[in-house]
Amino acid sequence: MNLINKWHSYLDMPKHDINWHIQDVKDELEELEEAQGFIHKWSEISDVVYTYTRAKWSGHHELDFPLKKSHFYIGLVYMFPKYTLRWRFFRKIGKSFDRNIKITEVRNPKKIHKLEDIADKYNLDRDIFKKRSEKLLKRWILLK
Repeated sequence: MNLINKWHSYLDMPKHDINWHIQDVKDELEELEEAQGFIHKWSEISDVVYTYTRAKWSGHHELDFPLKKSHFYIGLVYMFPKYTLRWRFFRKIGKSFDRNIKITEVRNPKKIHKLEDIADKYNLDRDIFKKRSEKLLKRWILLK
């Protein structure tokens, strides 16, 4: 868990109370149940692993992993590149506005409503943020 905690510290996402993390894990489990196909299921397993390890990193050690132990390791393999790439993507967009903006987000950049939420959170123009995200997304093949 030490490497995972260092990685979460690097991403520096906000820590929340236990109820927030429990709901986050629950939401991801629901998305996993709806997933169709191998890659989609693997991606959703990685989301469950991410939310679980983020809760642990946030200090909530009483939370149990809700899937089989093998799913934890399978999810890790997908989790690290998926979330690191998203984090780097948003950092790059932030820097395009101002070198000092440090966006710490790992949401799916293909979902417009999430882009709008991020723009609002960082007080950035929604339309410009969406345009820059769409333009950069065309070059970031691995996020498609």
